[in-house]
Amino acid sequence: MSNPLPSREQAIELLRKNNCSPKVISHCQAVAEISLEIANQLKKKDVKLDLKLIEAGALLHDIGRSKTNAVDHGVVGAQIALSEGLPAAIAQIIKAHVGGGFTAKEAAAFGWPQGIYTPISFEEKIVSYADKLVDNSKRGRAPIDLEIKRLQAAGHKDAAERVRRLHEEVTELLGN
Repeated sequence: MSNPLPSREQAIELLRKNNCSPKVISHCQAVAEISLEIANQLKKKDVKLDLKLIEAGALLHDIGRSKTNAVDHGVVGAQIALSEGLPAAIAQIIKAHVGGGFTAKEAAAFGWPQGIYTPISFEEKIVSYADKLVDNSKRGRAPIDLEIKRLQAAGHKDAAERVRRLHEEVTELLGN
């Protein structure tokens, strides 16, 4: 039997317990709102989704930022999630949300443990995508083009391309 998914309140308490800043917690709540909005639109189109997993994964996706703001915050966050006894599915959302995902070759170059660092399930893809839509200054939505341009300007053209493909996949499913 797998561990139960945390409620919204339990997830927020885990963020606090692990010393996430109020800014990170606010960001995670915004990502959860957008993730659930997307998920509910997809459910209306008969896409099978676990809304509780999406909410918990979105709320906890940046728990690793309690220890680092580097690109490995997803790896660190997945380790924290597992050490807290959270389900592996939440740890996978956390691990795969960064930059639209990373290839095995990129992960090896970072020195990360062998694993899957790209969002594969719909739940993983929705959280990763919603994370790229959050405008932290307004706690609302930002056009995906801004994130793609930011990644390109920072020299992360592969990540920018993965985010573009993720955007196309999600918007195609949504029908807009």
